[in-house]
Amino acid sequence: MRTLFWVIGTVLVCAVSVLGIVFWKFQKEIKKDDPEYIVQFIKEHKEDKNVSVAIQYNQQHWVELNTKEPLPLASTVKIIVAIAYAQQAADGRINPQQQVDLKELEPFYIPKTDGGAHEAWLAQLDLQGMESVPLSEVANGMIAYSSNANTDYLMHILGLQYVNDVLTQLAVKEHEPLYPIVSAIYIPTQLMEEKSLTKKETLTALRDMDMTEYRERALTIHENWVELPLTKEEKAKALKMLNMDFQKVWSDRLIRASTDNYISILEKLNSKNYFSEDVHKYLDPVMEQLMLNPKNQEWLKHAGQKGGSTAFVLTLAAYAEDKKGNQTEIAFFANDLNTMEQLKLSNSMNSFQLKFLTDEGFRKRLKKELSES
Repeated sequence: MRTLFWVIGTVLVCAVSVLGIVFWKFQKEIKKDDPEYIVQFIKEHKEDKNVSVAIQYNQQHWVELNTKEPLPLASTVKIIVAIAYAQQAADGRINPQQQVDLKELEPFYIPKTDGGAHEAWLAQLDLQGMESVPLSEVANGMIAYSSNANTDYLMHILGLQYVNDVLTQLAVKEHEPLYPIVSAIYIPTQLMEEKSLTKKETLTALRDMDMTEYRERALTIHENWVELPLTKEEKAKALKMLNMDFQKVWSDRLIRASTDNYISILEKLNSKNYFSEDVHKYLDPVMEQLMLNPKNQEWLKHAGQKGGSTAFVLTLAAYAEDKKGNQTEIAFFANDLNTMEQLKLSNSMNSFQLKFLTDEGFRKRLKKELSES
């Protein structure tokens, strides 16, 4: 009997050891920071309409892949809100130093729906003992921490119509209009209660809903929350609805645009001559928080970026000018990713950008390899 137990125990230990090794290798693989993974991913998805890439270097089209294809932007769309904020600050419509009580953001916050972004922003504020912050810090948190609550609050303060007017100013006609991001999360719960549907019926109704109604519902919910915020219990109920099927619908219905649209926007940001100096006075501190890093200050004249992600999406829009005067704009949008792809792209994107900006050989090889059929 002891022998049998010993054999069974040995088998179990071996099995656990093998699983541990497999898990360790998996963790190591997804956490690997590898710019070549981005290159290979682009090459393998050249025919995939769910992947769009546009890169410009010194006004030259360096990489172009499905650049006209509209794809979900996720948080990259917050660039538009940042521009609207800076324009209104420059015009004197808003005061960036106006204090915002952190409680004013709570109606637009549903816990565990933004990857911990809002919590992270609040955490660094709590360390400083803050209960209120300047409006400028709300904008900073929207870009640096990607807080969805801050984004929807700014839409409320700036006015959604004004935010969408920015799209007209920028002449990005294919860009879908913005709508409140967080409010859309509540649409399934609203629909279920309104029509007395089962969860399965709600999912079907949500998939069948046209975008006009979807945006209108999101806006109505947003406006209602200003007057009558959800209780903690109601927020918990909305969160409970969000299984992966509902998350996929939410992700697929996020505001869409093309990398061609965003290269155009990035060029305007990078040139420093499209927007007025007054606008850049408020826009650059929000968009270019990368420049707070002393190491970036050593070799970059300016640089800004905004990325976005869901369980299925990864996006990035970035621009930079180095101290030699070289200008780069990068727009990378990918949809319908599996978990491994999403994580590996996310972990490798920073090193890919850095290598493109600093390695001439890498730039030339990238252009050559991606232009080949």
